[in-house]
Amino acid sequence: MSQPATTATTAFVLGGGGVLGAVEVGMLRALFERGITPDLVLGTSIGALNGAMVARDPDASVIPKLTALWQSAGSGAEVYGDSPLRTVRRAVSTGTHLWSSAPLKQALVDEFGDLTFEELPVRFQVCAASIERAAEHWFDSGPVVDAVVASAAVPGLLPPAKVGDEHYLDGGIVNSIPLGRAVQLGASRVFVLQVGRIDRPLTVPRRPWEVARVSFEIARRHRFNRELAELPASVEAHVLPARGTSGKDDSVLGTRDFSGVQERIDLTYEATVAYLDEHLGPVPASDP
Repeated sequence: MSQPATTATTAFVLGGGGVLGAVEVGMLRALFERGITPDLVLGTSIGALNGAMVARDPDASVIPKLTALWQSAGSGAEVYGDSPLRTVRRAVSTGTHLWSSAPLKQALVDEFGDLTFEELPVRFQVCAASIERAAEHWFDSGPVVDAVVASAAVPGLLPPAKVGDEHYLDGGIVNSIPLGRAVQLGASRVFVLQVGRIDRPLTVPRRPWEVARVSFEIARRHRFNRELAELPASVEAHVLPARGTSGKDDSVLGTRDFSGVQERIDLTYEATVAYLDEHLGPVPASDP
């Protein structure tokens, strides 16, 4: 007689945020050092990339790998791989995006190969926005690389990603911090790894390009705050603190500036350790 499937208990929810996603490495380090591991990992955009690493290696051994991955990004050339002139030419010729997705996909293939969701030791799902269905889509089967590329297809910066017969854009459009999804999938304890934007005060936009950013931030924060307020009493949620970020990171040039990666990781690690000590109690000292 087969045993019934167990539902997820502890979920790691890794939100989107481009270069700010480095802070999630500091959060993960603090969680793993405390012995907290996930039964379920959900990722959106850059959180999908970090989440794929965690779902493949769901313990402290993933931290050096993640740190090296972020440090190797350098100025972003390895990810975006374009000169300014080529970027301008692409923007003019396509009318839709600045950078090619080929370097990003190649970097993911180098890291994950043909790894599939079914082969991961931890349940993993990735959020993307379906263009044809105008809907939130969750990848939970098939090649991991295709799902991450789709989830990270930032509108205007990268082209839509085709998977099967559909085209996808960045999952942050529909569900940037998928707290509610974790609850739907049975999580009773959720650790939210967000990149710090939800804490920043918004101001009235004064330039055309600021309108889209502010509008997106309102939508992002509204959904997350609503889901946080609607959590069942039975679900324990922890929104981990991000440090070392600023509004400058949201500019077009800021999306390629990886110079502060290690500082963000370290500052966020320290803040998360303090948060966990305060909310879960200090880690018991080991016997000599």
